[in-house]
Amino acid sequence: MTEGNFVDYVKLHVTSGNGGKGSVHLHREKYITKGGPDGGDGGRGGHVIIRANPNMWTLYHLKFKRHFRAEHGGHGSKNRSSGADGGDVYVDVPLGTVIRDTETQNILHELTEEGQEIIIAEGGMGGRGNWHFKNSVNQTPRYAQPGVEGQQYDITLELKILADVGLVGFPNAGKSTLLSVITSAKPKIADYEFTTLKPNLGIVEYRDFQTFVMADIPGIIEGAAEGKGIGHRFLRHIERNSTLLFLVPADAPDIKEQYEILLDELRRYNPDLLDKERLIAISKCDMLDDELKAELKTELDTQLNIPYLFVSSVAQQGLQELKDKLWQMLNN
Repeated sequence: MTEGNFVDYVKLHVTSGNGGKGSVHLHREKYITKGGPDGGDGGRGGHVIIRANPNMWTLYHLKFKRHFRAEHGGHGSKNRSSGADGGDVYVDVPLGTVIRDTETQNILHELTEEGQEIIIAEGGMGGRGNWHFKNSVNQTPRYAQPGVEGQQYDITLELKILADVGLVGFPNAGKSTLLSVITSAKPKIADYEFTTLKPNLGIVEYRDFQTFVMADIPGIIEGAAEGKGIGHRFLRHIERNSTLLFLVPADAPDIKEQYEILLDELRRYNPDLLDKERLIAISKCDMLDDELKAELKTELDTQLNIPYLFVSSVAQQGLQELKDKLWQMLNN
């Protein structure tokens, strides 16, 4: 899956089927000239159903198909025969998809479980045939109910990635490089800001064949929560991560200040994000000799109130320790 094929936001127009008309029919056969009403009921209109599919991780398949229409119900017929129900239409989406009303932006549903199905547009009920309306006063009713019209909705689908660990950092902090080293993911890596334009997922292999999922989120800049840069478009992906890994390069002017800027952006976007487990990884530590690392460690011990580690993706330093720490945090 290339970066350009990652789609996490689409708008759809969905229409359910109309219910079928009830039948107006009077029973006639040999030797029975006045058999009475026997018009059957109309069939139900088809639903539009949104279904969670664990084999998908993007909304790309909906990029060029925005309209979904279910079948109409069949009309009733003689001998109390009911019309066929209209065929339902299924729209498969990845786990973690949020369904919003496009007009009000209210959240209608969230799909987080495998196979979960939501009827987003309910098919119209079929009309009742004329045999339902027979009574002692009117024994041959010549009317039946029309079917109920289907529903139409404009909805917006937003994907929030389901991952155990979310990588948070400024552009060019080394997030993609770290993901490529400790997982089998192959994100785009280059020496300029905003190399990553779409989230990347990777599976981290741990001891005894155990695994956890890590997500690389495009770089956040100061003011992202107000719409600056591109990071604000993807901050929602962090909402589903149980642990946040803050990546700050060792050559940053002030590590504590960079961490607090990132934390403040998350707070302004959604204060609930601060309730998640947090860990700081100081990347590119291969640029530090032992003396500089000791000085920095002494300084950080007094400044930071959360755990931190020194790592180097290029030199393969501290990576197993990082995995151990993340696994411990995920399983507390």
